[in-house]
Amino acid sequence: MPTEILGLLFAIANFSFLVLFYKLFGKTGIITWIGFAAILANLQVLKTIELFGLIVTMGNVMYATTFLATDLLNEKYGKAVAKKAVWLGFSTLLVSTIIMQFVLLFPPHGEDLAHGHLAFIFDFALRVALGSLTAFLISNHINIYIFAFFKKLFPNMLWLRNIISSIFGQALDTLIFCAIAFLGVYSMGVWFEIALTTYIMKFIVSLLAMPFIYWARSIKPLQD
Repeated sequence: MPTEILGLLFAIANFSFLVLFYKLFGKTGIITWIGFAAILANLQVLKTIELFGLIVTMGNVMYATTFLATDLLNEKYGKAVAKKAVWLGFSTLLVSTIIMQFVLLFPPHGEDLAHGHLAFIFDFALRVALGSLTAFLISNHINIYIFAFFKKLFPNMLWLRNIISSIFGQALDTLIFCAIAFLGVYSMGVWFEIALTTYIMKFIVSLLAMPFIYWARSIKPLQD
């Protein structure tokens, strides 16, 4: 299967699962999603793939769901709830990173098969986690404030405030994350390509997410 088709299916699956979480668990489901999505995106970003001939990191789709989730919370429950969810996501990522560093301190048994793989992922992930933590906290708060601002100006234009908040939020997120996580790791040419394609992919994914926020907004959750 072509990577581009697989990527589209992957995006649809991610956003559909987010809507399902909202349908089944309401506000709690969305807040929970933000927490584990921050962790999964932080792990997925270690993998690079090729899309349309460009170098792209994984994690863009999963990370974009956090913006969709905060926009949905902002839309249905207000800015305060969305900010609380961002802090929960930040805390979840921070604590999980710290705990995994403790795990790596334990000397592995002679027959252990996992330690080397875990060390590779989570040692490198320290810098990635720092970039992700910083970018997640700042960009999602900016996204929340922009979304709330345009909600007051254009209360009936969900698509407009979703796009505008995504443009600025995703741009800031990409710049902060790539600067902290990848500067000096890759050559400047590759770094610039990763930063540019990461932003483009995040924005495209945000556009793909548009029908899902309308879908989610129309849903009455089973519990809330």
